Amino acid sequence: MMRLSALLIGGSLSGMALAAPVGGGAEEDLVIHAGAIVAIPGEIQRGPSTIVVRGGRIAEIESGYVERPGAKLIDLKGRTLLPGLIDTHVHFSFSPETKLWSGAIDTAEDVALFAFSNAKKTLEAGFTTVRDVGSDGYSIHALRDAVNEGVVIGPRIFLSGTSLSIVGGHGDMSGLNRKATEALYPYDFTGACTGAVECALRVREAAKYGADLIKITSTGGIMSQQARGLGQHLSDEELTSIVTTAHGLGLKVAAHAHGEGGVAASVRAGVDSIEHGTYLDEDTARLMAKRGTWLVPTLGLLDGRKDADASPAVQAKMAEARRVAGRNIRLAVQYKLNVAFGTDAGVSPHGQNARQFRLMVEQGPMTPAAALRSATVDAAALLGQSDNLGTIEVGKYADMIAVAGDPYRDITLLEHVPTVIKDGRIIVHDQPSAP
Repeated sequence: MMRLSALLIGGSLSGMALAAPVGGGAEEDLVIHAGAIVAIPGEIQRGPSTIVVRGGRIAEIESGYVERPGAKLIDLKGRTLLPGLIDTHVHFSFSPETKLWSGAIDTAEDVALFAFSNAKKTLEAGFTTVRDVGSDGYSIHALRDAVNEGVVIGPRIFLSGTSLSIVGGHGDMSGLNRKATEALYPYDFTGACTGAVECALRVREAAKYGADLIKITSTGGIMSQQARGLGQHLSDEELTSIVTTAHGLGLKVAAHAHGEGGVAASVRAGVDSIEHGTYLDEDTARLMAKRGTWLVPTLGLLDGRKDADASPAVQAKMAEARRVAGRNIRLAVQYKLNVAFGTDAGVSPHGQNARQFRLMVEQGPMTPAAALRSATVDAAALLGQSDNLGTIEVGKYADMIAVAGDPYRDITLLEHVPTVIKDGRIIVHDQPSAP
């Protein structure tokens, strides 16, 4: 990302700010006439129905088309209504175009505006909730809080803040000379830790400053600028300390883990989710099934990444990852693992999150209904938000999308979402063309 990026989104700021009046405020009742409803993904659809939204939540669901005089009406009789989508693995503070040296020129304000732009793309693509699992500094905290307070409109954000890693590992900065690294990425800023005591301290600091969960990098990373493989980084003792401390504070732990040994060690330590799991093997898949460990497969990890733009070390890791692509989701289907939809947007392009649905169906193979469920019901469960998100039911947040067709038959419909509603506010609504 370059400083210019903050200027380039200037035209988007007014669009974001004006999204609320399009559908009226969340205080005004909104009535939706839907041709069909996938109320609980994975279950049978409802036919023509009326949804009444009040105070940002779903107040009523009635069969047929019921009139509510005086309320704002949105006509979706020709469309299928679904719960808002959830992406449990994004990074709003960067994109595939972000440069290694961007920290030398970008201010915290630049990063916040850039994250805001990426949040806008994501929301308009139908993802009304995300889990941001690694954005530098506290710009993402400011964005989350601004969304929650209604200052700006964006997806609901649950965040980890900076990832915890070993010194020099994935998540700690490498690739710059020592003076530049120490100036731009001081030790306590990066989340690096050594030993059980210091790693526990990092968890407590993250909780102190507002993290919703803890993200760790327990193995090497494909995109990190080093040729040290994808094996285990955090020791068993460090992993156990992090998990025990986080769980004691009521926080879940998401573990970036590619290599077999690091994935297995993370599961044994009790992490709540494995992010990526590129080299997941059968023994660890069985252990995950037994323990209820979630897999967030990030199948679009390398979308938008050109080998020619990467260093030789990264090119080699990218090539190897492509060779085994899909093994994680196939094992997840085989061993009936808990799977939550997550794309690694930031490493892959923002706003194109729904491309992963077709990969889940093609590579799993998962059914379209199961893939959709991973981004709604199941993702909400991973977030601990099943009472608020993931289905269209009375009392839940009025986060919904609509598509022109049956997503159980064609999951690619989710790649082009013409209607997005969050908290009862109409974010996007493209009127159907006249016959």
